Amino acid sequence: MKKNEKTDRIRNIGIIAHIDAGKTTVTERVLYYTGRSHKIGEVHDGEAVMDWMPDEQERGITITSAVTTCQWKNHDIQIIDTPGHVDFTIEVERSLRVLDGAVGVFCAVGGVEPQSETVWRQADKYWVPKIAFINKMDRVGADFFRTIKMMKDRLKANPLILQLPVGSEDKFTGMIDLLEMKQLGWASDDPDIMYETTPIDPSLIEDAEIYREKLIESVAEVDDEIMEAYLDESLITNEMLLSAIRRATIGLKLVPVLCGSALKNKGVRLLLNAVIRFLPSPADAPPVQGRHPETGKRMAFPPNAKGSVVALIFKVSMTEGRKLSFVRIYSGTLVAGSDIYNPGRKKSEKISRILKMHANKRERIEATGPGSIVGVVGLKESVTGETLCDKNNPVLLEQMLFTKPVISVSIEPKTRDDQEKIGPVLDKLMAEDPTLTVRHDEDTGQTILSGMGELHLEIVTNRMKREFNTNVNVGKPQVVFRETIAAPASTRAVFDREVAGRHHFAAVELTIKPLARGTGNRFRFDVADEVIAAQFMPDVAKGVSEAMEYGTLMGYPVVDVETVVTGGEARESSASPLAFSVSASMACREAFAKAEPFLLEPIMKVELFVPDAFMGEVIGDLNSRGGKIESIAAKADSQVIAATLPLSKMFGYTTALRSASQGRGTFTMEFSHFDKV
Repeated sequence: MKKNEKTDRIRNIGIIAHIDAGKTTVTERVLYYTGRSHKIGEVHDGEAVMDWMPDEQERGITITSAVTTCQWKNHDIQIIDTPGHVDFTIEVERSLRVLDGAVGVFCAVGGVEPQSETVWRQADKYWVPKIAFINKMDRVGADFFRTIKMMKDRLKANPLILQLPVGSEDKFTGMIDLLEMKQLGWASDDPDIMYETTPIDPSLIEDAEIYREKLIESVAEVDDEIMEAYLDESLITNEMLLSAIRRATIGLKLVPVLCGSALKNKGVRLLLNAVIRFLPSPADAPPVQGRHPETGKRMAFPPNAKGSVVALIFKVSMTEGRKLSFVRIYSGTLVAGSDIYNPGRKKSEKISRILKMHANKRERIEATGPGSIVGVVGLKESVTGETLCDKNNPVLLEQMLFTKPVISVSIEPKTRDDQEKIGPVLDKLMAEDPTLTVRHDEDTGQTILSGMGELHLEIVTNRMKREFNTNVNVGKPQVVFRETIAAPASTRAVFDREVAGRHHFAAVELTIKPLARGTGNRFRFDVADEVIAAQFMPDVAKGVSEAMEYGTLMGYPVVDVETVVTGGEARESSASPLAFSVSASMACREAFAKAEPFLLEPIMKVELFVPDAFMGEVIGDLNSRGGKIESIAAKADSQVIAATLPLSKMFGYTTALRSASQGRGTFTMEFSHFDKV
């Protein structure tokens, strides 16, 4: 392999943040400075390279995570630019699953905003090391140190300040590098003008020395080598500090913090340097863990190009009607034209082409090794979250979990031609997006499309028209409720019937009990093998599982219920899997009807940014919608209201808030929990 393709010279990073913090703007500058693009695409002009979908360009937001590769200082940086809107959190989740590091972008005015918290928690879940870039230091209201405090309070992070901003708002002229103890500045906003390095201004030296000392103390607290030198009052060189900061960042003990203004082309080159210096390569990350699909034995695969192939499909795209699978390779070498094994489906697939991605542009390559993130064409059956490996050395990587949808709309085709196309189109969209579900309502005959929010469903129906030329009428959004119970109940159900010329008999006794909210469903057997033979237990479990998918009140999924099978009966000649499955399902439904069932509705966590003058009207409107206000805090010239509201009361709230605040209020919303209607 070429030197710059070695695993230790790869950085797989994601750009994560709240909507409008400047993720895509940062990415566009990175592409320009690394020579990947020759013109800076601006989000507000609809020309950002990474926001290539028509809906992204029109709305000025990122909807789908885009992958690109660029080079900086003899390193390959593979970047995933992720969405900031809460409706597309799944895009962030599955990207973080395969990344080695992340750059958290924060707006110096907004600080740590709600979606910033969500994506930061997702990164923590996958043990992804992070560096922070405090963007928009030139904006009115920018406050570097308030953002640092919010990182500590809201994210429970341990920020390590590497740069001190020189001025802020329209007086933001540069920063002080606390490692080199030099002042950096820009003569203009021209992207081609390099920063100038000068001695620190005498009026700023005292502050710089104080923060340099704090930097050393912070590193010493988490690194034994620096602590030893610090206590011995030995010389701590920059090389020692850089190595220690890298170790602490990879160990998730520190988060290096930089600052700048991506729109004004300030600080992005320094951010690229920090990515190379502090974020891990695939060789620094722990070997990927999996289990043998038959024996369950734990297995580890270090990033070895000559080892067994282990890869994960983290995203599927159906662009232009063709299936493109995005794959992260952890071990081995993937070769175009070769066969690959999917242990989850116990099937072999052929890799017809391997593509190096640059947003929606592709470059064919013949082979690629560990650490690579590439597009693969030819996988017919494999879907998001599934493992690819060598057939002779099968392994299953940890499954990806996806959030259940909370909002639905009914859709119907406009013409007979649309009627014929709608099924295959929806199948393609669901293959691409695991948070999108489709079901057919038997009572009304409607097709019900469910997703994560109004914007999510609006984008999906727009894509049906634009990309697949399928026109649909869309009904009003409906809340996806859940059903649960208030009291325990027991019952016995008997299935005794002749089916297809054979007599089937089985009886199942069970008890259902309510569980604490958010616990999920539990299932267990409390019955001897001679009562229900072990061979029929999976069929009983299947019957219970199917019954839990549709409650008896309104047909919504049942949650937070424990089912205990306590007894049963079988006849040797007529016991069958069908009989046990159906009788378990019947018993479940009968018990549920007796257990005081009730509906649960999704409750959303809402954060509003409202100018002081409109506080009264906005709070009054929230109260009228059944909202519970949890906190009110001042931020710049606005008030931040944190509240919880039923999703059913949030439809059309954007218009209501604009009306109540003369268009100056904004809000963000994410799912919190289910509660009684």
